[in-house]
Amino acid sequence: MAYIIVLNPIILGSAKDMYGHHLNNAQLVTATALTAAFATLLMGVIGNVPIALAAGLGVNSVVALQLAPRMSWPDAMGMVVLAGFVVMLLVATGLRERVMNAVPFGLRKAISIGIGLFIMLIGLVDSGFVSRIPDAAQTTVPLQLGSNGHLDGWPVLIFILGALLTFALIVRKVPGAILISIVGMTVLALIINSVAHVTTWGLTVPKWPGNPVSTPDFGLIGQFSLFGGFSKVGVLTGVLFVFTVLLSCFFDAMGTIMGVSDEAKLTDAQGYMPGINKVLFVDGLAVAAGGASSASATTAFVESTAGVGEGARTGLANVVTGGLFTVALFLTPVATMVPSQAATPALIAVGFLILSNSVKEIDWADYTIAIPAFVTMLMMPFTYSITNGIGMGFISFVVLRLAAGRGKDIPVPMYVVSAVFLFYYLMPALGLT
Repeated sequence: MAYIIVLNPIILGSAKDMYGHHLNNAQLVTATALTAAFATLLMGVIGNVPIALAAGLGVNSVVALQLAPRMSWPDAMGMVVLAGFVVMLLVATGLRERVMNAVPFGLRKAISIGIGLFIMLIGLVDSGFVSRIPDAAQTTVPLQLGSNGHLDGWPVLIFILGALLTFALIVRKVPGAILISIVGMTVLALIINSVAHVTTWGLTVPKWPGNPVSTPDFGLIGQFSLFGGFSKVGVLTGVLFVFTVLLSCFFDAMGTIMGVSDEAKLTDAQGYMPGINKVLFVDGLAVAAGGASSASATTAFVESTAGVGEGARTGLANVVTGGLFTVALFLTPVATMVPSQAATPALIAVGFLILSNSVKEIDWADYTIAIPAFVTMLMMPFTYSITNGIGMGFISFVVLRLAAGRGKDIPVPMYVVSAVFLFYYLMPALGLT
């Protein structure tokens, strides 16, 4: 999971807020490593489980591509903090599991798949493998190969080789496949750039720093505004944004925590994990801490199973992992020399793994689940919005269940949330935006 120190700054750093401001790449590396170290150590000490935490790939995409363009960066991070507070409140009141269970299992899986497809698309865009065709509408969905309908240039070649290497290593079941690919492609990019002096790398240029060690830059820590975003987008839209961040963290975290705990044999005969409320509370605190540090929401990482596979059963593994993230605080120059073309193959690989693990668990024979699931996963990449995917999926689920005469099978919270989303979509037509 060390790759997140490179990937998170690339995803957040490549986006602008409504004022055209970028987040500083070096400061993002510090924020990402610091929050991962803090959350992972806290989970080890309080939860005593081998579940490491770091910035979530799906959530950082929500923050970068949906929240930031409509508000300032501090406003966007404030909404992440609010989502973390809500998670902790739900855990403290015992409502987290009840709220999660209100969303049908198939839709939960569809949300994960949609996020996987979304981050795959981000990887293709940020690498330059696909790009938007400029038109009057200035659409953000890329529709052509490369920059002119074909692939050329060293950076794109690095991405293609990186993607092939990553998948080859995954097929061979090589531990650390993603990190190995990032390191290998960065070395190759360094060599190519030193010879060819390429000018089309984008955000980060592969150039060996004069000094690989530096003092951490904590400039982004505490740069958040809890309620500033609501003045920019309105209360309803702001609430839906917080809800989107909440759901993006919610299901992935619960699935990861239960999956890792089951793999580590920390569950009882009924599949219940003793002390899970402490684990879930730390996870909620990590979400808030990620927003407070500007690293985006920090959540449980499925890569924790690598440690479990090597025998990790307690929080001691987290102490080691957290310690390594602390060391990474001083290696910012090394992290900032990795070009996006070397790192984005990881997004393609992670998206594939999410899709392959989840798509088979949807009941495709039940059209009242299958169609909303299809809508959910399709709308996220095609509208470049996780919020739209969730909203349209929820609305279609309620409509189709009612059409099938199965209204009693719809949980009450689904009626409420779908009605809110429907009103949100009708606001422009009603002149309320």
